[in-house]
Amino acid sequence: MYACSAATAPIRTRATVCTATSGGRGGQFPGQLYRKSADRSSERDYAGRMTVLLYEEFGTGRHRESSLIRHALGNSHDEALVAGLAGGIGFMYFVFEYPDRPPVATIVAQAHPEPWVQVALGRLHVPYDATRSTNPRWGRVRAALDGGQPVFCVVDRASLPWHEAAAPMPGADAYTVVIAGYEGDDLFVEDGAAAPYRIDREEFGAAWSAHPTGRHQLVVPTGPPEAEPDLDAAVAATVGRLNGPVLGNRFDVNFGFSGMDRLAADLRDTATAAGWGQRFGGSPEAFRAAGRRLHASLEEEWTAPGATRPLYADFLDLAGRPEAAGLFRESGLHWSRLAGLARAAAPGADAEERRALFDACADLVDRCSELEREAVATLAG
Repeated sequence: MYACSAATAPIRTRATVCTATSGGRGGQFPGQLYRKSADRSSERDYAGRMTVLLYEEFGTGRHRESSLIRHALGNSHDEALVAGLAGGIGFMYFVFEYPDRPPVATIVAQAHPEPWVQVALGRLHVPYDATRSTNPRWGRVRAALDGGQPVFCVVDRASLPWHEAAAPMPGADAYTVVIAGYEGDDLFVEDGAAAPYRIDREEFGAAWSAHPTGRHQLVVPTGPPEAEPDLDAAVAATVGRLNGPVLGNRFDVNFGFSGMDRLAADLRDTATAAGWGQRFGGSPEAFRAAGRRLHASLEEEWTAPGATRPLYADFLDLAGRPEAAGLFRESGLHWSRLAGLARAAAPGADAEERRALFDACADLVDRCSELEREAVATLAG
């Protein structure tokens, strides 16, 4: 049980401080109450009121979605185990074009595009209900929470008020969060921070409705594991994902080892519009944006640090695959080195310096690909 008191915060918001009181444990969990209305008189006074959170531990270890699953299941599984069972690593590379802004280079280094939560729960043999509806099923949400079951929802990240500028365009990200409790019409949402965010149902509902493929999706674990984790199936899926095909269509060239080869080729390309020299070397703004995206894609977004490779190596150690684990761990060091080079690049670099950076990044991609091909051969053998 957590006692939540309201405290005045600037800029038309009200902060809450949630202090653990169950089991004699203390501590403070600052949260933020997000409301659309700028009228502070519409905010209720929460002083002295109580609310129930279904679990006590929040925050991200090395990987956000794996931490969400781990917490929602009562911290009964290691983060590396959850990440590996969900598929662990993958590789997707695209460059997206938007009007009136620089191109957006995107790498997804974790397993993709299968839904992380459902795959992890399935390989943990944790039973769950997955539903989708035309309108938000608030009654189902409340019933699950009242029954002690956290609720996974897919939302549009850019529509969450604490992620206002997180995506290039609204609806661009299918983003998983967990509803970990509620009080009245306010929800407590876990999203990687050290405390749950407190948000009114209407505003959360807007984010829940904003992503076309995740619209009003609910995933609710319904019981304890019914069998041992399926490690072999998880490893086999990762091997298949890197070797390809992934989608079974023309976009497969952007996935797995083929995607790595394409990234290295684009980095070295000096002759065509697809090359990074022309796409991102034409202005300091485009060059800066490319460096930031490379770093974020390999260290922060849709990944754990090192393109998720070190975390996956820990899973392989748990699965008794130490040789492949060592190769992926080494690859992770090179991915992090690439990310560091990209972040440290001077926006005002001249053409020669930009070319040197792109070539160095391409060499690192090649080295990672070599190591990972060797690791996959070991896993498949």
